[in-house]
Amino acid sequence: METKWLEDFVSLAETRSFSRSATLRHVTQPAFSRRIQALEAWAGTDLVDRSSYPTRLTPAGETLYSQSLEMLQGLQSTRAMLRGHNSAGQDVIEFAVPHSLAFTFFPAWVSSLREKFGPIKSRLIALNVHDAVLRLVEGSCDLLIAYHHDSQPFQLDADRYEMISLGQEVLAPFVKVDADGAPLYRLPGRAGQPLPYLGYAPGAYLGRVVDLILKQSSTAIHLDRVYETDMAEGLKAMALEGHGIAFLPLSAVKKELRVKKLVSAGPGLEMTMDLRVYRERPTTKTAAKNPAQALWNYLESQALPKTAGKVRLGGNP
Repeated sequence: METKWLEDFVSLAETRSFSRSATLRHVTQPAFSRRIQALEAWAGTDLVDRSSYPTRLTPAGETLYSQSLEMLQGLQSTRAMLRGHNSAGQDVIEFAVPHSLAFTFFPAWVSSLREKFGPIKSRLIALNVHDAVLRLVEGSCDLLIAYHHDSQPFQLDADRYEMISLGQEVLAPFVKVDADGAPLYRLPGRAGQPLPYLGYAPGAYLGRVVDLILKQSSTAIHLDRVYETDMAEGLKAMALEGHGIAFLPLSAVKKELRVKKLVSAGPGLEMTMDLRVYRERPTTKTAAKNPAQALWNYLESQALPKTAGKVRLGGNP
């Protein structure tokens, strides 16, 4: 039995909705349903009355719900106590960062911090967006850095989490140049001759933003998906080899654009995203590490008033 199954179950008990809980837990509804079924298999009994609408717990489910709250609270308290013993790591700030930002934004950002804020000790945990958010929710990092677009918000409780905007990032289509320095492929393509497309794997955060770009395009875009991965760096490598068009964060291709190894695949298909840092609001029980708190105070001082402090996470500042 996995603790995330209990967290899923508690969410379902509180929302009474499989779809709503799946969204809150950052998984697809089929995956969420399978996890609830796995918990029922472990318990050896039905926990959810699926004949009622909205969803209702069985008597066994009600019992497990109350026990789950106690168990999860106990685990959180135990984790806090264990971390309290690890004084050697108290000066290290742990960052959960999606792969695309770990390779591009993070190194330069830390260099800037060392110049303006001062030296910091950091530990980078590079993950996909879903798992990076889970790190924050599970209390396994000090700060989460991630892209944000209003069409793809993180369902984080504003009473529990807070965020600061670090700036903006542009997502746009890029392609290798041909022998004459022109784009090897040029959007929008034609219906009979779709252009080779290097796409993000299903469920990838940047992939959902790209889907929105293509959906909102005033011109029909003709693409043939020939490759996919959930890592922007993987798409960039394939684009540099001339395998097709890839939508990439501008910060990831600045060097390649400067030396003209990559160029824009066509205008009018850009999307601007916010770049944000999130943390759990400190309480008397979950006080932030001193270095993490000092960094947060600095970032707040550098941010515009409307982007810092108490805002609705995952929505408009």
